[in-house]
Amino acid sequence: MSLTPAAEAAGQPVTVRVGDEHSGYDVVIGAGVQERLRTLLPAGARRALLVHAEPVAELARGLAQVLREAGCEVLLEALPDAEAAKTIEVAAGLWARLGQAGFTRTDVVVAVGGGAVTDLGGFVAATWLRGVPLINVPTTLLGMVDAAVGGKTGINTAEGKNLVGAFHPPVGVLCDLDALATLPRPDLAAGLAEVIKGGFIADPVILDLIEADPSAALDPSSPVLAELVQRKVAVKARVVSADLREAGLREILNYGHTFAHAIEQVEGYSWRHGDAVAVGMVFVAELAVRAGQLSPEVLQRHRSILSAVGLPISYPPGRWPELSAAMARDKKTRGATLRFVVLEGTGVPVRLEGPPEALLLEAYQALSQH
Repeated sequence: MSLTPAAEAAGQPVTVRVGDEHSGYDVVIGAGVQERLRTLLPAGARRALLVHAEPVAELARGLAQVLREAGCEVLLEALPDAEAAKTIEVAAGLWARLGQAGFTRTDVVVAVGGGAVTDLGGFVAATWLRGVPLINVPTTLLGMVDAAVGGKTGINTAEGKNLVGAFHPPVGVLCDLDALATLPRPDLAAGLAEVIKGGFIADPVILDLIEADPSAALDPSSPVLAELVQRKVAVKARVVSADLREAGLREILNYGHTFAHAIEQVEGYSWRHGDAVAVGMVFVAELAVRAGQLSPEVLQRHRSILSAVGLPISYPPGRWPELSAAMARDKKTRGATLRFVVLEGTGVPVRLEGPPEALLLEAYQALSQH
């Protein structure tokens, strides 16, 4: 996909293709694109399970009416807030509703909300009858640029985040930028963590845009934020299209996530995902500097750009044993070997396998001194 300058593209939806022409799907980004929901319905769909976060209940009711007008019986389900939705108990409740309604393989699941909603809705769609169609309508910045795109679904267990899941691409994704106007500023900032990650691993223009005007990056009405969403979705689409099931290249999307998931688990999922990813990126940048792979200047760029949009760049001392144990359970670990995505430079991600414990501890100590 070629991106037009944001000012010229303003008001015009942009479509990013994930996968190829035959087996892929479109991510549509723009104002008012939720109206296109009916065009994504599979042929023959007679029922729709619409799961949503409570803060977007009004939007969900409006989309339910769109589905009814298209001939669907709608099962409307409000989910617990954030990560509390991603449990086997919540999934089981939804499976029960699908069974009672006689949900078939031509029916559809529609997930409306943030990343937790699309993760859970996608997992239910992937597992019911071994897979039914899924449409994602992300309403948070984090959902738009990360969770809703790529086909990874999952729930959490007591042992870790997203340890149970499936690859299940949606039939389409609608990123309506109008939804961002209602997001609290901390949630916008948390979403920018994933955008910034895309800048460090693949598209440095993202970093340039944010550094030039951090306030515009946090303004839902700004063409800068619209361009950032387009660019980050394009980064993810390129990577996912080349590696649909995380066999190799797609691992670069985990930049900062091994440490981030450890934070989330240790903190009982009380941290925003983007906040944890911000700290996780600083951790692996510290680690890469100590492993002789990254310059201190790029590490400092991590700290300055994340700070500029109000994201955390440190973590309290004294928690290393818990964090280390959590990382050992991470799904990116192979056997007893910890694996990290690190940078050799901006836009140059590589894998670092089995770094010495001493280096890991040094990186953590540096993180806890700021």
